[in-house]
Amino acid sequence: MPTGTQPTPALRVAAIQADLKWQDPEANRSAFDAVLEHLPPTDLVVLPEMFNTGFTMHAAEMAEPENGPTTHWLRERARGLGSVITGSLIIESGGRYYNRLLWMKPDGEVEIYDKRHLFRLAGEDRHYTAGNTRPIMEIKGWRIRPLICYDLRFPAWSRRRDDYDVLVYVANWPDRRHKAWQVLLQARAIENQCYLVGVNRVGKDGDGLNYAGGTVIHDALGETVAAGGSAAGVVSARLDYPSLAHLRAKLPFHLDADEFELR
Repeated sequence: MPTGTQPTPALRVAAIQADLKWQDPEANRSAFDAVLEHLPPTDLVVLPEMFNTGFTMHAAEMAEPENGPTTHWLRERARGLGSVITGSLIIESGGRYYNRLLWMKPDGEVEIYDKRHLFRLAGEDRHYTAGNTRPIMEIKGWRIRPLICYDLRFPAWSRRRDDYDVLVYVANWPDRRHKAWQVLLQARAIENQCYLVGVNRVGKDGDGLNYAGGTVIHDALGETVAAGGSAAGVVSARLDYPSLAHLRAKLPFHLDADEFELR
């Protein structure tokens, strides 16, 4: 949980846009290893949604236990990099399946976020259990709100309550709706006056869906800080806290925001 410490002036972020191997966790972990070993020093590494399998509805077949092989892999990589590493995968817990984001810290501690909005067009709501918590993570005093793919379409769930500095969306967002991905990411950054990291995949999955990437890092004005194209690769940037604080002080729009409760 956030400690309220003073943020460091800069936060180094690396977002990995990958062509995921369909339902092959070992191959995907190996492919990410080949990328991670060449990363420069960073504070936060972000992987896509269901980064070890692709966006599959075969929950029972592909789920891992809470301390399964991919969780162990994340723990080892976070320790080796000295960075937080995050992304979502299928986790079985208490007889239920979750599209769960793991926020793995270098010391081995893990925090979680279970996807709240399940994508009914793909039947995700029939195979997975929705989460109902909105954790705020912290790195070096920076407050970070991680969300998953379809959550992007729901601005109330993404709303900043003066409680985070960076929004992170991990996704498998198909190219047929790529325009929505681009526009909504920019809108979430502007309306919440925050940095935003949106990480998508590329390639084709086992259901025949194509993915056009579009991994991007926006500033609080919706301007692009760094972006990837339609090929696999790493999108990285240094986020600047003094400029963010200056913008919020100069344009305190949040003081006029509507009050509401989510159910």
